[in-house]
Order: sequence, then structure tokens, then C-alpha cells
Amino acid sequence: MIFKQEKLKLVWLAMLLILAGTFFVSLFGGRYFISPGEVGKILSAGPRGGAQDSMAVSVVWNLRLPRTLLNALVGAGLAVAGASYQGIFKNPLVSPDVLGVSSGAAFGAALGILLSGVNQLATVLALVFGILSVFMTYTLSKLRGESSTLSLVLSGMIISAVFSALISLIKYVADPYDKLPAITYWLMGSFANSSYSNLKLVGVPILVGTVLLLLLRWRINILSLGDEEAYSLGINPVRTRLVIIAMATFITAACVTVTGVIGWVGLVIPHICRMLVGEDHKNLLPASCIIGAIFMIIVDMIARSATAAEIPIGILTAIVGAPFFAILFKTSKGDWQ
Repeated sequence: MIFKQEKLKLVWLAMLLILAGTFFVSLFGGRYFISPGEVGKILSAGPRGGAQDSMAVSVVWNLRLPRTLLNALVGAGLAVAGASYQGIFKNPLVSPDVLGVSSGAAFGAALGILLSGVNQLATVLALVFGILSVFMTYTLSKLRGESSTLSLVLSGMIISAVFSALISLIKYVADPYDKLPAITYWLMGSFANSSYSNLKLVGVPILVGTVLLLLLRWRINILSLGDEEAYSLGINPVRTRLVIIAMATFITAACVTVTGVIGWVGLVIPHICRMLVGEDHKNLLPASCIIGAIFMIIVDMIARSATAAEIPIGILTAIVGAPFFAILFKTSKGDWQ
């Protein structure tokens, strides 16, 4: 037991060091290379930069710093939402879009782009429809007169299919020379429009939702045992499950509003964290935050540095996530509970 605790401490220390290292590397790495020493001087001198090169100061403070912060927030948010969904649904194949959140938010953003282009309206509509989709999913699941996990999942599949069809309709009627490319690019996911205003817009809901999920991680452990055990321990599983779903949904919808649809993060990262810290959500959710942030920062660095034109990050997360998940599926030998 003592050895296990010491091992966990080393794992936590390694994760934090890797997070700090990737964060700093993202500030000087890229097509416009800035030496690590110069980045350190720019950060210590502040946004005005003092005697530093004005171009380098602008790149670090106005482009890379808000983008990297948004990388970390979105990666942590999607990963902790995925781990929470998997815990309450007791299904390792569940991801943040299981209740139609991503599809609903994507429809809202596509509708906003169709009406007025890429602006605040698209962001607001994405958040509204992301939350609305979960409300519709929950309402549909109650039509059967029960509140089982299976009903929620099946209802989520139905709502996702409806919103996916509506997205296709919007793409069909959109201007092929103006609105359609913007909608298509947005749906593939990107951090290209990262800014301090977007960071302020989604930072609060992501942080609030993540903190609340971390506070409820003990109850996710209880929910994973079943409803009868939860009732016996004095916890209302239906009410608790709804609160956790609401927080995870709020996080996911906020992420989608500024980055578009980014898949696989909420599905793959929790499995990596289980391999590192175990099944206990006391450790799993904080680890998911850290590993999710690291993963998103690294993938976004590749997206903006690998080619002259920025690669949509949703493509890269699928390229990385799908093969990794296939390997994980093979090595698990069907032993997922």
C-alpha cells in the first residue's frame, strides 16, 4: 500500500512536470520559432515587452498564450466530462456527445454561421442548442416512464441523429462560396480563432463545471456501484446523475462553442488515466484534467506547425485517438466493466 502511494505521487509529479513543459514549449514552438530564453524574457517583461522584439512579443502574448490556455481548458474539460459520463453510465465507450451535446452545439453554430457568419451569434446559439439537446434527450427518455441509463443513451442517439440531419440541411442550403466553407471548417474543429475574449467566454463555465465535477467525484464512485447501493448510502442516484450530466454537458457545450467539434478526447483520455492512476474517480478525474490538457496542447502544436496551412484539430484527434483506442481494445481482452 505504501509502495502504491509512493508510485502515485511519482505519477502525479510526472504529469504536472509534463504539463508545465508542454505549456512552455507551445509558446516558442511553431512555424515562427522563438527561442526559449527569449520567451522567458518576454513573459517576465509583460505584454508590453520592454526592449524585446515587438513581433515576438505579439506572437507570444496575443496569439500563443491565449491559444495554449484555451488548449488546456478545452482538453481538461472534454476529458473530465468524458470520465464523468463513463462513470455514471458504467460504460467505457461513452463520450461527451452521447447525449447529443456535440451535435446540438454544432447545429447551433452552423445555424449562427448561416444567419450572420462566424461571430458571437454562432457562439451563443452553439451553447444554447448544446444545452437544449440534453434537455430534449432527458425529456424523450422520460416518455417511457423510466429514467434508466439505457433510455438516456438511446434517446441521445435519436437526438444526435436529428441534429446531424439538420446540420446536413444547413450545409445544403448554405452559400457554397462563403457560408458552406466556414461551416465545414468549423465542424472539423480548430483553435485558429483563439483569443482572450473567447477565453473569457468559455473559461468560467469550463472551470465551474470542472470544479463541481471534481467535488462530486466521490459520488461518481458510488453511482458506479448501482442505484440500490447509492440509495442505501443516502444518495439520490437520479438527482445526482442529473447534476453530473448537467455539469458535463455545460462543459462540453462551452468547449464546442469556440473550437468546433473535437472528438475522441473524452473517450480516449480517461482510459489512459485509468492505466496510470486506476479506476477510483478520486484520482481519475484530476488525472483526466491534466492528461487532457497535455494531449490537447500537443495535438494543437502539431496542427499549427506540421504544414503551411493549419490542420483542423478534429482530424488529428481522430487520427491519434482511433488507432490508440483500437490498441487499447485489443490489449484489454474484453475485460472492461
